[in-house]
Amino acid sequence: MHDTTTELEALKERIRALLAARQRVPLPPGPVPAAVLLPLFAQGGEYHVLFTKRTQRLNHHRGEISFPGGVFHPGDGTLRETALRETWEEVGIRPADVEILGELDDFNSVYGYLVTPFVGVFPGGYHLTVNRDEIERIITVPLSHLLDPGIFRVEDWSWKGRVHPVYFYTCGNDEVWGLTAAILKQFLDEVFPGGRGSFRPR
Repeated sequence: MHDTTTELEALKERIRALLAARQRVPLPPGPVPAAVLLPLFAQGGEYHVLFTKRTQRLNHHRGEISFPGGVFHPGDGTLRETALRETWEEVGIRPADVEILGELDDFNSVYGYLVTPFVGVFPGGYHLTVNRDEIERIITVPLSHLLDPGIFRVEDWSWKGRVHPVYFYTCGNDEVWGLTAAILKQFLDEVFPGGRGSFRPR
């Protein structure tokens, strides 16, 4: 158990160091600013990623699998606070219980949002409180599964006269795709550039 805890702590610190060392690519302002949290938690000796499946009652992204997040409010102060507030409102993880490890690049959403993703860790075994008005259910996936090349594919989609690659991760009966998959792919590529071969901390 101690070895596993030490490995998880080492991986967490490696993620923090890699995100701090990379040259983050911001996008020009213009679209509506928003933020999401890519939440990690330890379970069964490895880190898992938490996703939310959104309800059919929402105006945007209905029924899609997403990271917790939403639109920046002036009272937030920073986009980091936006990601933490939205995570608290959607799944009940208190901001003080999330350890932010770093940021990824900005992403443009097809719905007109400029999304800043944050990567954070919250305690394993956490009691989650789901906001049923926004979230149908929570989905958790081990990092080792997300690093399996057999679950990943790319499709070329046309949008506004241009062809764009769209990423897909198959997780059982669920499929992570679009903006969420693009954010996830950047995180996995940055932290595990060798795929499963670089999964264990060195």
